[in-house]
This record gives sequence, structure tokens and C-alpha cells, in this order.
Amino acid sequence: METTQSRDGTPLAHTRTGRGPAVILVSGALSTGATLAPLAAALSDRFEVLVYDRRGRGGSGDTPPYAVDREVEDLAALIEVLGGEASLYGISSGGALVLRAAAAGLPVRRAAVYEVPYALDDADAAARAEYTERLTQALRDGRRGDAVELFLRLTGLGEEMIRGARRSPMWAGLESVAPSLAYDDAVLGDGRPPREALAGIGVPVLALAGGAGAPAMRAAAREIAETVPDGRYAELAGQSHMVEPGVLAPALAEFFGG
Repeated sequence: METTQSRDGTPLAHTRTGRGPAVILVSGALSTGATLAPLAAALSDRFEVLVYDRRGRGGSGDTPPYAVDREVEDLAALIEVLGGEASLYGISSGGALVLRAAAAGLPVRRAAVYEVPYALDDADAAARAEYTERLTQALRDGRRGDAVELFLRLTGLGEEMIRGARRSPMWAGLESVAPSLAYDDAVLGDGRPPREALAGIGVPVLALAGGAGAPAMRAAAREIAETVPDGRYAELAGQSHMVEPGVLAPALAEFFGG
């Protein structure tokens, strides 16, 4: 495990594997870099792959107050570690961060995202606004478990499964990173696709979705691909939001190797 300092002094824990063109993998909510380690291993025969703990999680530090721009600066610092240019891949809210970084003009060669959960209709946007309000209050009150529950409900997990999760050994780990849920929420903004920012991205973008997942995720991926000037859409047959690294890696390798 290596450590690199971001612009504001926040230490970022990361690991590198493989040799070749540089790729950084960006995790989603309630995840650390370890979540993407299997994908990194699957790509390491063709690329130098960096996985990292986003600020406020795992081995990385956190410097208040939080701002999305600080997470973009984190990616800039990691790109420097890899020689000054890299391709980016992000899943879920991590994909929203990747798109923000590409729109900000970081030295990104190519960007790929998987199932960024943008809201495409008023009902979804309203549900996300309510989630933001309730999440903010739960974290302000120190109710980390309730914050995790709110997120799991937002993803569509049933009440029985949520109760089971609270009784599981993994729950303590989820609560430990619960404050970072506010960061993922901020990265997604009001929940709707940031069309102006997407239209300003000047690098190729691959928007992926699972063929067995929620139709809304496929619709959001198509929206990204259609809005980015050099965007393309691809669907991974049989995959849900919990995409299998062995299925995802070939699609990313083909795109990043292009």
C-alpha cells in the first residue's frame, strides 16, 4: 500500500499492479479500493492499474470541509503518480466522479463508467432529494446505521434484507464509512445528468450497463453516451449492478486499449 498526498494534504492510500498504459479504478458508495481489486487483477496483464481508497474511507484520510472539487483533486494527484496521464473507470457514484474529473479537464485519456445512478424523471429526482435531506439529518445526529439503511433502501434493497444486513458481521464496516455517503450524494448533485458538463467532455467515454439490471440504469447510461460528444454505450449481458470482474474486464480492456 502506497500513500500520496492530495492538494489539500489529505493522504490517499492506493495500490498499483501490472504494467502498461495507466488506469485508475474509482469505487462507489460504501466501498473502498479493495472492492475493485479483483477487477484490477483482471486488467493487470495489459495495464498498470491503480486502485485507491477515496477520502474518508479505508486507509485514506479526510480533510473537512468536504467539496466535490477535492475529490477531483485527489484524482489529479493519483494521475501524477502514474506519470501525468491515465484512463479512468468508475462504478455507480464513482462513475459520476470520473465524469466530473473528465469534464474538469484532467489529463484523462479515456473514461469508462458503469451504471451511474442518474435520475431521469421527476419521481426519481424527488426521491433523491428526500434521500439527501434524510441522510444529512441522520449523519448530523450521528445515526450512522440509519444512514446506511437509507442508502440501502434507495438502492431498492428490501426491508428483510436490510434487517439481515444489520445483524451481519459486515455492518460495523458499513457504519465506519457511512459519513462518506454524503460525499457520494454530493458527487451526484441534484441526481440528474449534468448535461452541460457531459457535453463539454473532450475525451472518449464508454457508458456501460448490465443487461439484467434495472432499466433505469440502462437509460441513464444511454443518456451519458448520447450527451458526451465522443460517447458510446455498451450493455453487458446477464449483469446487474454487482457486475462480475471477469465480464467487465474484457470490455474495459478493449476500450482502454483503443
